Amino acid sequence: MEPCDRRCVGWPTVTATNLWCDPMTYALSNVLLDMLPVETVRSLSSQLMRVPLPAQTILYEENETPQYAHFLTSGIASAVNIMSDGQRVEVAVVGREGAPQGIHLLAPISVPTRCFMQIAGTALRMDYRVLLRMQAKDEHLRRALLAYAQYQNLITAQFVACGRLHGVRERLARRLLMLQDRMGDGVLKLTQASLAGTLGAQRTTVTEVCGELEHKGILAHERGTLRILQRSALEAASCECYRVTRRLLDSLYAEAGQRVNYPAAG
Repeated sequence: MEPCDRRCVGWPTVTATNLWCDPMTYALSNVLLDMLPVETVRSLSSQLMRVPLPAQTILYEENETPQYAHFLTSGIASAVNIMSDGQRVEVAVVGREGAPQGIHLLAPISVPTRCFMQIAGTALRMDYRVLLRMQAKDEHLRRALLAYAQYQNLITAQFVACGRLHGVRERLARRLLMLQDRMGDGVLKLTQASLAGTLGAQRTTVTEVCGELEHKGILAHERGTLRILQRSALEAASCECYRVTRRLLDSLYAEAGQRVNYPAAG
């Protein structure tokens, strides 16, 4: 088994590898795991595998129990609710602060939600059933998973309010800022079609809004890539929901004794 170091955030290998990590020396590069005491991390480390997650990888399907729990170390996962007519809307976005299976972490539940990697990344993966058994026996793990599940519920509630009360321009700005916060980079590998799908908006509307922001010098668009040029202007274009979700992210990082390294406003 190989030691883990901070370079696992960008782990490029295409084959899963057993992870051994000394929590006294190394960070696991996932905020939820960093919230845990040393003894709990030692127990988990024998179960964790480092895996690459290409864009569009399905992490769990609607109304199905996940096979694995993924603690993201890079990339972005999106959870979307799918309506009977095929329309979908995003209810959660997850980066290295947590696990895309948040709603399932304490117990299996049937939900009309599909989760996939919107931006390619990496994760520490373990068997979902094993995680359930471990959290039933470990109070520290159970409390951390509960805190994260509560955080995700608050994020989802804010998404619902945002979708009901705010326009596509404000929601798009809020979402791009959330992605940049979790990626630590203003270069986002996603398409306007993908943005439209997660926002529950028409692609033509998203194209129009992106064009407006590009004309103002706030964004730059290349095929398959959006680049944030003026973060402060994008914050001004977003709704209050971004500031609410940012405070929630700050509080989650604080639980792990960390701070979010927000990109400098341009």
